[in-house]
Amino acid sequence: MSLQALILHPESANATLLKNYFHDFGDEAFIATSPAEAEKFLSSTEPELVVVDIHQFDDTWQPVIDTIHSKYPSAKLLFSTNYPDPAREKQIKQQFENAVIIYAPFTRTGLEQAILELEGRSPILDSIPPQNATPPKVRIPVRMKITLPYLILALFLAIGAGYVLSQVVLDTIEERFTNQLIEAGKLANDWLINEEDRLLGTERLVVNTRGVANAVATEDAESLREIVLPIAVNYQEEAIEILNNRGISIISMRHKPGGNLEEYSFSRGDNQFPQWSFVNAVLQQKIDEQGDKFAGIATAPWGNYLYVAGPIYDSDGNRVGVVLVGKTLKTIARQIRQDTLAQVSLYDLNGHALVSTFEAFESKPVTLEPQLVADVLSNASSESLIHPIQLGSIRYSELVGPFQIRHSLQVPSAPQGDTAGLVGTALAETFLVHPSQVTRLQVFLLTAFALALIVLMGFYLANRITRPLLDVVDASSKVANGNLDVQVKPAGDDEVAILAHSFNEMVLGLREGSIYRDLLGRTVSPEVREELRQEFASGTVNLAGQEVVATVLVSDIRGFTTLAETETPTTIMSWLNEFFEEMVPVVSHHGGIISKFEGDAILAFFGILPRPLSAQESAYRACKTALALMETVSALNERRAKRHEPQLDMGIGINTGPVTAGALGSTDRLQYTIIGDTVNTTARLESLTRQFGEGNIAVISQHTLFALRELRHEFNIESLGVHNVKGKMEQLLVFQLQAAQPEEVR
Repeated sequence: MSLQALILHPESANATLLKNYFHDFGDEAFIATSPAEAEKFLSSTEPELVVVDIHQFDDTWQPVIDTIHSKYPSAKLLFSTNYPDPAREKQIKQQFENAVIIYAPFTRTGLEQAILELEGRSPILDSIPPQNATPPKVRIPVRMKITLPYLILALFLAIGAGYVLSQVVLDTIEERFTNQLIEAGKLANDWLINEEDRLLGTERLVVNTRGVANAVATEDAESLREIVLPIAVNYQEEAIEILNNRGISIISMRHKPGGNLEEYSFSRGDNQFPQWSFVNAVLQQKIDEQGDKFAGIATAPWGNYLYVAGPIYDSDGNRVGVVLVGKTLKTIARQIRQDTLAQVSLYDLNGHALVSTFEAFESKPVTLEPQLVADVLSNASSESLIHPIQLGSIRYSELVGPFQIRHSLQVPSAPQGDTAGLVGTALAETFLVHPSQVTRLQVFLLTAFALALIVLMGFYLANRITRPLLDVVDASSKVANGNLDVQVKPAGDDEVAILAHSFNEMVLGLREGSIYRDLLGRTVSPEVREELRQEFASGTVNLAGQEVVATVLVSDIRGFTTLAETETPTTIMSWLNEFFEEMVPVVSHHGGIISKFEGDAILAFFGILPRPLSAQESAYRACKTALALMETVSALNERRAKRHEPQLDMGIGINTGPVTAGALGSTDRLQYTIIGDTVNTTARLESLTRQFGEGNIAVISQHTLFALRELRHEFNIESLGVHNVKGKMEQLLVFQLQAAQPEEVR
């Protein structure tokens, strides 16, 4: 059965659009642009739905509405408007309870949802053929998708159990343990070789760094600190010692234990370095098959270190000093343990432990037997180099090998390296008893039981998940057919219950209408999105453009364009993101709304959203924001200075005056923003800050100063005189805004 609709609308284009929508539904619609045309329609036809433009609803049209109510009480009223009018909409909702209003541009979906709000299930929707009503066929049920992984897992578990059982029968744990211990020893030796090579690379970097040779020749410790410290920090070196030709320290930089990466202690004048053989070899300018660089283990007052030493030559090839790059043996042992998962001990050539990762090392140091030390130094077989260690209730086996240095300097005809000490890697002993026939049967039964349990658990969980999912699928089909009265009863306390709850919330959202969703999708200010939605629901917000008095703030990084020319785009993007990350919360904290970002500039306004404010209040908040922004930039610059990054100086302009605020753009892409001469003047004010020296500067106009009234005494405001700005004939009186001294604040 077709629907009879009467459209009371002055706009012929919009009225015709609504009429065409009704005709698409198979209904009849009549357009009346005057009360006489409406009376003519009512005399011959009984309307079931009347569409009334809210701006036509006045004393002229009131008799027509009264006639419809008296003669056709079952007729529904649907109100329309070309633009939001909060006052008019509020009047309509007060007069007609549960009034429904549709907004231009009118759409077929919007009209359908409005009718749903009026009468639940509309005859219009009954006449629309269902689209995609037939769901796709289920080829693989969810129950099977959930259960199949359990079956595969159970199969792999059975295969794995059989494999492990066969390995236990065929292999002994002692063999695997020995192989694992030997592998840990090889990894430890490889780690030491790589570490020595890394230290050598840092030593070469220091020697070849520009300015090092000259600073060593003049024994300029401060210049050496400035040149070498960044290298030490970047490569995380624990010690760099730079000596003169007599072997006396010009500067020693050693990382503070437990400190940050850049925390080093500095000293000079240490004279014990020539006592170390490898340093003495460099001082005597010895050169062998492996070169002129030497390495060794040093026991010093500041700890036990592995050092790599090499000469420093000036541009004429004359040696001017020696550089040592080292790492503590304690750190070396700890890092080897992290990489090999074995306990690590480093010994001297007499078998005395220098450092160990054993917790009981400090109270009970380990000493190797002389015969074991002799076997290690004579390259005996690996089995003879393993010895037991008993610490408390835990028994360890330790593999001891030579700690050789100068590997990275080898040439094919050179020896294998110098032995500086011994390195031991230890693992806790574990043993497995060879399984008997009874044990094999027990393992088989346990595997079979686990297999059955996994399968049963899979079917149980599949049923628990799919049963409520089927309820959601059934409800979704009903919603797809237009029934928005569906509710799914959440059961349980898992994700499926959350899915059911979310589905119910989704249906409620569909009932609320597409207008709210469209509004939220177009709002560009996330911090006021919820406020806008609530105000739109109550009919008190206007997105069509409204003129209000507000305060505008424009900030810019002074000289940023010049700075950007010297840096990569990636670096500039990183700086801007860090800058805005600091600035945006400050603006939001003071009630400001950021309209947009333009490169390194920010356009913000005060006094419009989420609720209108007086000119005095908006000006006061903008000025407080400017001071807070400059404080935040100063704190940011302190961090940037520590990272050796250029300073960022902010220029801020503030102006108060009339602006037009509203949605700018097309019907499907809107941006809530402000425009007007006040905005342009604010941008010009900000550009004036380039004339007033370096640092962070904020200026305000005379209009903002006037708006502040008595609140101006909370700031230190100094006149900067009258200035001409681009685009304006009149001159502007400009003032500098600064924080008031404590005694100046009322």
